[in-house]
Amino acid sequence: MRRKAKLFALCFGLIGPACRGEPEPASMPAVLPSTASSVAPSAAPTAAPASAAALPKYAEARAAFATRLKRQGPAPQPFEPVAPPKGVTEVVYRSGALELKAWLAGVSPEGKKRPAVLFLHGGFAFGVEDWEMAAPFRDAGFVVMVPLVRGENGMPGHFTMFLAEVDDVLAAAESLAAHPAVLPDRIYLAGHSAGGTLTALAAMASGRFRAAAAYSASPDQRIWREASPAAVPFDLNDGQEYALRSPAAFPTSFQCPIRLFYGSQEQPYGRLTERLAERAKAAGLDVRAIALPGDHFSYVPEAMRQSISFFDEHRP
Repeated sequence: MRRKAKLFALCFGLIGPACRGEPEPASMPAVLPSTASSVAPSAAPTAAPASAAALPKYAEARAAFATRLKRQGPAPQPFEPVAPPKGVTEVVYRSGALELKAWLAGVSPEGKKRPAVLFLHGGFAFGVEDWEMAAPFRDAGFVVMVPLVRGENGMPGHFTMFLAEVDDVLAAAESLAAHPAVLPDRIYLAGHSAGGTLTALAAMASGRFRAAAAYSASPDQRIWREASPAAVPFDLNDGQEYALRSPAAFPTSFQCPIRLFYGSQEQPYGRLTERLAERAKAAGLDVRAIALPGDHFSYVPEAMRQSISFFDEHRP
């Protein structure tokens, strides 16, 4: 696995606070409308709602929200140009006005349609190692697409840290579903680290996916801020900005079955994931947190093996 990605994850807070032994953050605070953004009062996340019905829905809150970036520009991770290896096709997909790229493979040589996995890589730059991480899905017979999102690897658009990038994920999913080699009603979603966070948010934003699996998703982006505030592109003191990027603020918004995997060494990371899953399950959603032995990277192969079985259980 890519050592650069591992170092980036450590430095930018995806696992850093746990390694430093910092206290677990408090529950996501109540967030009220302010002049800094445009979330309607009915969509504002609350810390302790009386019932699941009182909890906000992510898709609605996101549609009503207008981020205010204090810094516009590319993603904060350096990258090196990469060319698709043999057997991999580089495709273009559109996300609004942006033309973005993705790698795709696993098309049946007999022309038979196959289920597909949209895999979201970790970190904020894409490399060959990210493509290799998704190999278990290709080996299991899925068509696999790994998208590059706005602001990374020279792609157009500005880095927004888990907000507008969700649009890119949903656009990539539609592009994948339209591919002639793909079964459009069997699109699955998976992602690791930063990609795991986008997986959780995209599974809340849309009902497009049959099922999803997130590996080391960050439930609360204030953890990310504590490790590297300089990388946050918006006002560090704006609670709404964090909430709209944090799955923990919208536990009842998942629109498909999802498994939230994490490594046993990722604490207090794991406690936050368990809390998110508990609140979703209490609302009747098919959401589970699963701890597997290992760190931010070493547990992922087993998580993928379990994900493949989980996806196979969720057919039309």
